[in-house]
Amino acid sequence: MALLTDRQTVGANSTVQNALTGKSLEFVQAPSVIEFAVVAAAVGLFYTILIGTEVIVEDQEASSANRFGLYPDDFVVSGAGLPGNRLVVKLRNSTGAGIVAFTSVKISPV
Repeated sequence: MALLTDRQTVGANSTVQNALTGKSLEFVQAPSVIEFAVVAAAVGLFYTILIGTEVIVEDQEASSANRFGLYPDDFVVSGAGLPGNRLVVKLRNSTGAGIVAFTSVKISPV
């Protein structure tokens, strides 16, 4: 099992195209079950999740619990990944102020 985490501020009315860009496991290494948690420091943050070209979640509002996601409570999204699939977590701030986003991805090879 591997765990990727990211914490970053998403600027006012802006979008982060992929919170996982540059991470060592941005691309799936082996057939895996992949679980995601996206939590925000305030309301107004939306996320989209893709595994490869498959959209798993599209533009859903993140929890505003203001912490990294707790397992299993906040890991409400999962999907299957094959070698070479790119993991994408797109973050969109719909407010007039920056919001801290906490992203966690659990990768479990099968």
